[in-house]
Amino acid sequence: MLNVHYSKARIARLAKVLATRNFDAAVCGTAWHVHYFGAYLQRWFHPSALIVSADGRSCLIRSNRCTDLPATTDQVIEYEADHMFTLRQEQPQVVADRVLEILRRFGSRRVGFDAAAANADVLARFEGQAESVEPDLWQMRRVKDADELAIMRKATQICDAMFRVAREITRPGIDEIELFSQLQSTAVMEAGEPLTALLGNDYACGCMGGLPRAGRKADAGELYIVDVGPAYRGYFGDATRTLAVDRGRATDAQMCAWESLSEALRIVERIARPGVRCREIFETIGAHVHRTHGVGLAHHLGHGIGAQPHEFPHLNPHWDDTLQEGEVICIEPGIYSDELRGGIRLENEYLVTSKGLENLIDSPLDL
Repeated sequence: MLNVHYSKARIARLAKVLATRNFDAAVCGTAWHVHYFGAYLQRWFHPSALIVSADGRSCLIRSNRCTDLPATTDQVIEYEADHMFTLRQEQPQVVADRVLEILRRFGSRRVGFDAAAANADVLARFEGQAESVEPDLWQMRRVKDADELAIMRKATQICDAMFRVAREITRPGIDEIELFSQLQSTAVMEAGEPLTALLGNDYACGCMGGLPRAGRKADAGELYIVDVGPAYRGYFGDATRTLAVDRGRATDAQMCAWESLSEALRIVERIARPGVRCREIFETIGAHVHRTHGVGLAHHLGHGIGAQPHEFPHLNPHWDDTLQEGEVICIEPGIYSDELRGGIRLENEYLVTSKGLENLIDSPLDL
């Protein structure tokens, strides 16, 4: 799990942000924000909240079913999550009651809130000034601390394990549900524990991607885009490999697209470093794909990743982010067409270092 020392440092950084913004306090209730600051990974049916004041005081409100976890806050308030093992449906209201008590105790009048469900009840009864603090939290979470990176490296190892199995079992006639089921089992076994979110991304054959479809079997000549997204201890891994269903045999058109995208990843690895605008990287790769394959990028080039599958920075022309040292990003150029019998997408996950990108995915790129 996350380290208490780093979590306390993150709380201290948040307090400084609040003081700069003239907030008296912030209330975090979404799982990823509470985990980030409080080193507490809630179950989805046990809401929690973390309150931090501008002068550095902090309080975690959590279920009484997790009493063995270390405390990173000054105070921990536990509420009764069930009665004789029947879950209480009013848990969000219980959390809201505790939050309002702490805000009154802190004397907080101007408070920043995230978009947690429990905060809706707090906001309905809070008598002070309320504003969103989410943009500040998103920016704080961009650069990963060492404890976060350790978890994320494990998530990428799970990705690699899933790809090893995918290469072994992909063949004409394999059912999409079967492939998905085996990859999910592999992810759990490699993690050594249940995943902390539903297994995402793309497991559909012969198309751009999507969830596995009941009764849909892979056909000879198709390309199988396998985009895995395992969540380990609250942090996501994300990578993509495209496999030729005919056990490695691919057409000239498929190989041409693959070569274009393989080179696209190498170009990103050469030019991406702290201070480079993400929009410029997108435009460079878009021009490369158009020059080599006659089409532009069909979707974003990539995204940041961490406690959420998509975070800052965005390698997408709708944003104008700049890379920062310590971020983790995914780069995933793709080409799709009927001629390709689906399409090709290749995706690696990278740590942005002072010298450039460190690839966190070991799996080979070949079809």
